[in-house]
Amino acid sequence: MYKLNQQEILKMLEEKVERMVEQIGDKSPHVARADGVYDDMRHSWWTSGFWPGSLWVMHDMTGNEKFKDAAMDWDEKLQVCLSEHPSGLDHDVGFQFLLTAVIKHEILENESSFGIGLQAANYLAGRFNPVGKFIRAWNGDKLGWAIIDCMMNLSLLFWASRVTGDPRYKQIATLHADTVLKYGVREDGTTCHILSFDPETGEFIESIGGQGNAPDSAWSRGNAWAVYGFANTYRHTGDIRYLNAAKRVAHHFIAGLPEDHVPYWDFRVNSVKGEPRDSSAAAIAASGLLEIADSVPSNEKRLYADAATNILASLTENYATWDQPEHHGILVGGTGHKPANENINVSLIYGDYYYIEAIAKLNGWERRIF
Repeated sequence: MYKLNQQEILKMLEEKVERMVEQIGDKSPHVARADGVYDDMRHSWWTSGFWPGSLWVMHDMTGNEKFKDAAMDWDEKLQVCLSEHPSGLDHDVGFQFLLTAVIKHEILENESSFGIGLQAANYLAGRFNPVGKFIRAWNGDKLGWAIIDCMMNLSLLFWASRVTGDPRYKQIATLHADTVLKYGVREDGTTCHILSFDPETGEFIESIGGQGNAPDSAWSRGNAWAVYGFANTYRHTGDIRYLNAAKRVAHHFIAGLPEDHVPYWDFRVNSVKGEPRDSSAAAIAASGLLEIADSVPSNEKRLYADAATNILASLTENYATWDQPEHHGILVGGTGHKPANENINVSLIYGDYYYIEAIAKLNGWERRIF
């Protein structure tokens, strides 16, 4: 196994991301397929915050002005979507604006970014269903759907409560977390992707497999969102129930990892033969495991920290594109949506972001955006 030297990897990342700045330019990337070239999605697409977020974390760690310059106006670009085309946005404004407006404000104390972040938090709070006590995920006819991914978007609401002193944002976030804990986390530590409720009565209807293998399966990226999201919710609230939930999901995640510590796309496929891995789930989980390690007593830390380090070492050795300078992505081996046969064995910009974030944490990065 590759010996993880976090300082050396940070230097390698700085060189890699400098090339990415030239290669990606003004694009809003999501997926890089076999040719290694990142695509360019509309700014309202849910992944639009991860590239500028990567740049801000790298700037915060290295002081490299190239990264700040490339990230500087992304909050304003996305704010146009929020102001002029809000119907194109959904609960993922957390992913989009935490990594643009909020991190820019936290680093530079930029007042205009502060306002954009609050505007996004108000939009997210407005998606709350008070009867069902959940934040509506998507638009269209999915009025009663909540998804596991939203555990990560709650940090936008916690931030808004902290900077304004208004407890309502935090109250909405914790009510949603309670609903996901009740209906979305199983006793064995697995999670499901989609929870369906009656939007009029709030009654729980069913679990839906979504991007997982089945309603009762364990989609690895969804489990990673839960590991990290519940760890965050504990950090923001101090409620031990959330830390225990994060640990329970983490234990299943760690136990289900194959030899190279990078999960298959779902922990409950009938056979792993021919099934793809998901490097993005690995990177997300690694960053979440480091959050758990920071929250537990000293005699528990090693379990979570070692698991995170093993994942990151494997990603560094087996899934990174260090020897492919023409490749826009950092990690290969990502799986976007296996049931739809979309984006299999690709680079995913959110996998790249969480890898950068986890390596930054190992190098002492203490700023927390999620």
